[in-house]
Amino acid sequence: MTAPRAWLIWTIGIFGYLVAVAQRTSFGVVGLEATERFHASASAISFFTVLQLLVYAGLQIPVGLLVDRFGSRAMIAGGAVLMGLGQLQLAFADSIPGGVLGRVLVGAGDAMTFISVIRLIPLWFAPARVPLVTQLTGMSGQLGQLFSVLPFALVLHLAGWTPAFLMLAGMSALAVVLVILLLQDAPPGTERQHARQGLRATGASLSRAWRQPGTRLGMWSHFTIQFSGTVFAMTWGYPFLISGQGLDAGTVAALMALYVAAAMAVGPFIGRFVSRHPLRRSTMVLLIAAGTAAAWAAVLLLPGRAPLWLLAGLVVVLAVGGPGSMIGFDFARTFNPAHGIGTATGIVNVGGFIAALVSIFLIGLVLDVLYASGFSQGVLYGLEPFRLALSVQFLLLALGAAAIVASRRKVRRQMADQGIVVPPLRSALARQRRESLARRRQTTPTDD
Repeated sequence: MTAPRAWLIWTIGIFGYLVAVAQRTSFGVVGLEATERFHASASAISFFTVLQLLVYAGLQIPVGLLVDRFGSRAMIAGGAVLMGLGQLQLAFADSIPGGVLGRVLVGAGDAMTFISVIRLIPLWFAPARVPLVTQLTGMSGQLGQLFSVLPFALVLHLAGWTPAFLMLAGMSALAVVLVILLLQDAPPGTERQHARQGLRATGASLSRAWRQPGTRLGMWSHFTIQFSGTVFAMTWGYPFLISGQGLDAGTVAALMALYVAAAMAVGPFIGRFVSRHPLRRSTMVLLIAAGTAAAWAAVLLLPGRAPLWLLAGLVVVLAVGGPGSMIGFDFARTFNPAHGIGTATGIVNVGGFIAALVSIFLIGLVLDVLYASGFSQGVLYGLEPFRLALSVQFLLLALGAAAIVASRRKVRRQMADQGIVVPPLRSALARQRRESLARRRQTTPTDD
């Protein structure tokens, strides 16, 4: 199952996901242009992304059920069709309702893609490779964001709004063709386990996945460490860096490219960590959450504008949250049967995007309130308003961390009932040091 055919199937799925990420993050680059084109406030601009993410998050569980039933090929192709229609609509929209309709279609198509690609992996690859290939999936998908930051932004600035969004629609059309021609749901001879179900059976499948503590641990892991990078990349990072921090467009593009590069670089390391230390996955998640809070605190509490090196550090830490959040899907895989992975993955994927849409909306709302009150001194996207508005993320980080700890207790009780005891981290580290020292002593040559 790790033959070249598996890698070809994975590559086609990855291209579909890359296209979806490019469509998803494209609006984060056009925030200032959209404000002028639609004559919109900060809340209205945030509403574009909030509604898109609301559609995305709301469809995750239905999509998970559908992909278990119809397979990845149909779902990825259907998602690409919807995203292409959404970008066509947005290319010619000149009002807020028209633009919102386009983003809703993009969100619906995007929702159908990632879960479908993730479901391909355990069907085509050996179990030992699944964590690493999952990380490679997230890492490769980040190239879509790089596309929206560089080629899409370049076309936007040189040719204008309509040609830029028509280019994205063309990418979706290419994805549809490749998926229909080359993608296959499972290796030949694989038994299909997703028999046609009624509403009662569907509800039972969803209930089983939700009752599994490992599924909820995955959801809260995704909730906690995925949202801040999404908020930064999809909506508020570009205005914050341009208007709040006073950077030029070229420097911001370089920082966004650094975000993608860092996410791609760290993904394989997290994948190997998960493979080698499956009992410490939640610890890694909590460490990433703490790092995210510390990075934002350093930037937002510093008097005046932050130096470029500190902003680069923030970007790198936020980038780690992307591949780190993939740990949530590994929880879904290991605690649920193969025929229910799509449903469990949908539940997990809801977490980060619910947190992101809440955060995006609250940041836009706070910016508008501060502007209306006179605090912003006539500058909607000023540094001081951004300090307060972006601080709402600390509330979601704290909520998510508390939920992870609570869910982890339930998971470990379940594992203990099955005879698997997770030792305290201090004891595990001490044991590893002893074992490492013993191995070094065994390999050290001695005198005759």
